[in-house]
Amino acid sequence: MIGYLTGKIISKKPTRILLDVNGVGYILNISVNTFEKLPDENSITSLYTYLAVREDSLTLFGFSSEAEKHMFELLISVNGIGPKLAQSVLSGIQIDDLKNALITGNINRIIAIPGIGRKTAERMMLDLKDKVDAISEERELPASFKIKDDAIAALTTLGYNSKTADKIIRDILTANPSIQIEELIKQALAQLNK
Repeated sequence: MIGYLTGKIISKKPTRILLDVNGVGYILNISVNTFEKLPDENSITSLYTYLAVREDSLTLFGFSSEAEKHMFELLISVNGIGPKLAQSVLSGIQIDDLKNALITGNINRIIAIPGIGRKTAERMMLDLKDKVDAISEERELPASFKIKDDAIAALTTLGYNSKTADKIIRDILTANPSIQIEELIKQALAQLNK
């Protein structure tokens, strides 16, 4: 089993990377969240890996952190979620947000992820609620998660794309963690309507 790879980035796309490891090019499927953390092309990087073995293919998945790899492995343990859908889930939500949604039973946040319907979300919650606790180093979830979830829910109710709303809300909260929800939504709407 390949646990991780370190090499030079030859090319990268939001869901795939070509990594040169000592003259051998490895194609790794990655989440958008991992893509955002990667350095520029021709830079050296390390990624944790998971090798999905099927009758007709071997597919390598890459992760920027052990937490993301662990969440991926938990997701594919759920009946009906394969590696591609797990990759899509990890592209549609941050790990700590997914963990928080599973623990608190926020099914609306989970079904907002592209490719996840209500039945799959319910199965995820049932199977993973007690297993996701060990994933993050943080034991306590910050209060900003509740504000963030509420703000994203408000924006998606208004018809905005949940992924775009998530990124804007995250950026605003990073700059001002103590912001009130009304101001957060106001600033997010200003950025979305530029």
